[in-house]
Amino acid sequence: MSKKLFITGTGLFAQVARLYFDTFTEYEVVAFACHQEYMQEPEIEGLPVVALESITDTHPAIEYNTFVALGYKNMNKMRQRIYEEMKSKGYNCANFVHPDVHVWDNTELGDNLFIFEDNTIQPYTKIGSNTVLWSGNHIGHHSTIGDNVFISSHVVISGSCHVNDNVFIGVNATLRDSITIAEETLIGAGAVIMKDTKPKEVYPPQATKVFSKNSEEIGF
Repeated sequence: MSKKLFITGTGLFAQVARLYFDTFTEYEVVAFACHQEYMQEPEIEGLPVVALESITDTHPAIEYNTFVALGYKNMNKMRQRIYEEMKSKGYNCANFVHPDVHVWDNTELGDNLFIFEDNTIQPYTKIGSNTVLWSGNHIGHHSTIGDNVFISSHVVISGSCHVNDNVFIGVNATLRDSITIAEETLIGAGAVIMKDTKPKEVYPPQATKVFSKNSEEIGF
């Protein structure tokens, strides 16, 4: 028997989350939801868009779960704010863990998690609530990921790392083992982090420079 779920959010992540929940879980996604001021269309992909101001009347918490599918804007604080709002309304927030991802019995998971395919999660790890792991990441043994974190694709977090709350880690970034990433650290795509960070630090990668000759001139 399917369980009813509405997606809180109306953007691209919300549409992707709907498809994953419908395809890989027992949940039946029945609606999208957002605040009235952000409603642009009455429906998305054939499902109604419901105002959060009246959601407890139309989709009561006793009958429906939700998943908050917002991105990383403002260091994940927008997603955090809506997640906390839904919890205050009494909703259980569903997790999505792709069926190909192995989660160990000694791994601790929060709620409102979304873990895409091809993630490696090693033993003795902990992943907090309202956190997103896009596809293809490595979470090393004895590492801890905090709440309201967004980890983009193909990130390597080595063993015994501690990633605090409201961190963003860009595509292909690498963290050496046994370091601490402070809250609200912004790590850019391809960055290599070798030591502890401080709160709100930004680590931009060094972009590859364009070569002086074009592909024809080098005879490729």
